[in-house]
Amino acid sequence: MAIFRGIGGSGDANSNVSIAIVTSLTLRAEAADVAAATSASDAATSASNSATSATASSSSQTAAASSATAAATSATNAATSASGASTSATAAATAQTAAETAETNAETAQTAAASSATAAATSASAASTSASNAATSASTATTQATNAASSATAAATSNTNAGNSATAAASSASAASTSATNAATSATNSANSATASASSATDAAASAVTAASYIPDNSGNSGKFLTTDGSVNSWAAVDALPSQTGNNGKYLTTDGTDPSWATLDTDANQTTKGMYIHANTITADTTITTGNNAISSWPLVIADGVTVTVEDGSRWSIV
Repeated sequence: MAIFRGIGGSGDANSNVSIAIVTSLTLRAEAADVAAATSASDAATSASNSATSATASSSSQTAAASSATAAATSATNAATSASGASTSATAAATAQTAAETAETNAETAQTAAASSATAAATSASAASTSASNAATSASTATTQATNAASSATAAATSNTNAGNSATAAASSASAASTSATNAATSATNSANSATASASSATDAAASAVTAASYIPDNSGNSGKFLTTDGSVNSWAAVDALPSQTGNNGKYLTTDGTDPSWATLDTDANQTTKGMYIHANTITADTTITTGNNAISSWPLVIADGVTVTVEDGSRWSIV
């Protein structure tokens, strides 16, 4: 069997190799194994450091998410308190500082990973990812700071609106006070009107009493009229007609001083007039009863449908 015996090529295993060379090669191999083990250990350490950096970066990302949650909570609180908004802004700045620290740790891990050829690429990739996550965390923190500032502005606007509302409330209170004053004035006017009405009622009652005193008692004075002697009012019997007893069918007449009843002469046959004037047309049924006569002058017309009856023992002359 041929074995390597150093410079000069192969030789016999039993005679062409020296123990020193073999020993030397063995030591060199062992040293190489140790170096390889060391490199492997360094690579594992670098890998562990990279994992730690990745964990740190993940923790930073978690911290950034927590900061985002805190910033959202701060934004909500900022709607009612500008101080809360300021606190949120401070928390966002702290989160940004933590993100920058995480980025520095990632860069340190990347530098440590560069000591190993195989592990360096992996560490660089992990460090790059961590840096990207850290940058994202920083960007998120900046956004949260901007949101916090917006929340502070909104809080200031709310304070301004609250001031305007307070002014409007003061105006309303002033208007309400004016209305109350007007209502009090109206109440006073109503009270004065009520007093005046009461006085008017009292005066009306007094006037009624006075008016009643002008009229004597009505009891037992039916049919009488109210008269006065110039000082006192009294009831008196109406004495405009003379007594009607025994004067049936008579008419009322007067001599210019006293009234009296007189008999109406319905059978007069004498007149002071020079003639009797009558219509020349008879328009109603007429009967000349027995024992009576009638006289008319010509021409005379009896209207259609009209009858003149002359009973026995009577006469109607037309001249």
